[in-house]
This record gives sequence, structure tokens and C-alpha cells, in this order.
Amino acid sequence: MTRISDNVTQGVERAPMRSLFYAMGYTKEELDRPLIGVVSAHSEIVPGHMHLDKITEAVKAGVRMAGGTPIMVPVIGVCDGIAMGHEGMKYSLPSRELIADSVETMAKAHQFDGLVLVPNCDKIVPGMILGALRINVPSIVCSGGPMMSGIVNCEETSLSKMFEAVGARKAGLIDDDGLREFEENVCPGCGSCSGMYTANSMNCLSEAIGLALPGNGTIPAVESRRIMLAKHAGMAIMDLVEKDVKPRDIVTMASVQNALTCDMALGCSSNTVLHLLAIAHEAGLAVDLNMFNEISERTPNLCHLAPAGGTHMHDLDRAGGIQAVLAELNKKNLIKTDCITAN
Repeated sequence: MTRISDNVTQGVERAPMRSLFYAMGYTKEELDRPLIGVVSAHSEIVPGHMHLDKITEAVKAGVRMAGGTPIMVPVIGVCDGIAMGHEGMKYSLPSRELIADSVETMAKAHQFDGLVLVPNCDKIVPGMILGALRINVPSIVCSGGPMMSGIVNCEETSLSKMFEAVGARKAGLIDDDGLREFEENVCPGCGSCSGMYTANSMNCLSEAIGLALPGNGTIPAVESRRIMLAKHAGMAIMDLVEKDVKPRDIVTMASVQNALTCDMALGCSSNTVLHLLAIAHEAGLAVDLNMFNEISERTPNLCHLAPAGGTHMHDLDRAGGIQAVLAELNKKNLIKTDCITAN
């Protein structure tokens, strides 16, 4: 079976390329296996990305278990919360295109047979998906998972409450100590901010559209199940490569409609409009705002997660996650169940 990576690993004329792989410590046995790009957004400036080195290593373990050779490559990622209220906010949305370009560049330049995308936050998830759709090699999304909610005054809280606390401080409703109580406790650790903001919305919709395994959208970042999911994603990409299942086989009009239906049921961030339209466009699908309206009119809103309500992503996970939401929608025949997915 001819593989994409044969262009850099096989034959007499590829000897110079093999010598560069050998310089990095790869063995002949590794070069004779499919080369899987593990695209990691790990950095030390985004809470949702600070632990992605662990997720990336788990993905690589899964790839090796299933007979592939994992190769980590990086992309950038902007924290929308930090890049807010100053000139940095102008860089957030454009960074999505830089990420898409990076995925395309790294995958095409090095001839990977498949990709595991390891994002977590606002523009990084759609950016990686756009790049994968553009080059259309077998790909799977494995995100870093949501942050746990914080606890302030014995109540679950999240980042949106932090902004409300700023208003309360300016209005004199709380003092500096009260503000500090919020800022030190609303975001308790790694993961994408715990409400149904853009990052978690896109991680959930990656699952609904079929590009990620069940649990991708809701398993908390701090749970061991997230590491297990990453290993399974590494194994799953090898199956996708063997069967030559590509992103455009998965992202079809039916799966986009499923994602939009799930979007309305979850009450996702309105930024999903920007990203789903871009994803559909990259997949060559004619999706417009009229479709959003049509699906919205017939879809019940099942969830009220922060900032719309007092529940958070770990609550949705305990209730069954995205698969439970899709099952409820299926009771009303609102989704199509015969779509190809990553699993």
C-alpha cells in the first residue's frame, strides 16, 4: 500500500530525507510505519493549553500502540481572555487563519499520512479543523477538555462571573478583598473556561460533527478519562488512515446540520456561527444564515450552561455529555444517525 509519507521515507532518492530523520533519532522501523502528525497547541500562556503536553504524549502513545509513528508539531494559540481590552484583541480572530495555514504547511511539507489535532481554545479548534479540511488527509480532533468550575461564596462560578465582579467592584457592591476572592478562585486550573463559551462550544461541536470521539467536548481536563480519550484518539487515527477516511468524508451537509442542531440544543456561543460557516466553506458546502434560522426554529434548547445558567461543563459531562444530547434530539428525529464519524 502506497502512503503519503513514502514521499519522504522510501526509495533511493529519499535517502537524504531519511538521513534527516535519522538525525532526530528515528529508526528505520519507525520510518516504515505511517507518519502521524500530532499538531499540538501546547504553551504556557493559555490555561486551556498549559496541559496539552500531557495530552499530546497520550495521543502519541495511542498512535504507537496502533502501529504508527507519531511526530509532534506545534501551532500558536491566543488566549482570548488575556487578549482583551487592548490592542491584542485585534489578533485573536486572524490567528485562526494563521493556525489553519500552519496545519496545512506542516502536514504538506512533511507528508504526514494522518493528523491528530490537539487544540482547546477559541480560535485554535476551528483553525486546526480548517487546515485539516483544506489538505483533506485523515484527521481527528482530540481537545484538552474543559476547566472545572471555581467556587466563590460556596457557589460554582466561572469566568463570566469574574467580569460581573468587576462591575460590582466599580459600583461599590464589593470591596477589593471581594474582588480578589473572585479573581483567585473563578478559574481553578487547566482547561478551557468552564462555561459554554466559544472554546467548549467548538469542542462539543467537533464531537457532534463527527471529527472527534465521544467525550471530546465534556470530559474535564483534570480527569484521567481525558488521558484515556487521547490514547484512543491516537489509536483511532490509525484506523482512519487504514480506511482512508478523510475530513471531507466526515464533514458533509448532513453532519453540519447535526452540528447546528446540537449547537441550538446546547445554547452554544454565537461565535460558532463564524466558525461553522468557515468550516462548511472549507468543506465546499453551501451553508448560510438561513440554515441556522431554520434549524433553530425546530430545535429545543435543552441546556442552560454558564453564562446562560448556573451549570458548567462537568455537569453536562455527568449527565451523559454530547452523546446524551444527541440521543435526546434523535428521539424527535432531529438528527441524522447514518453519518461517518471518527469512531
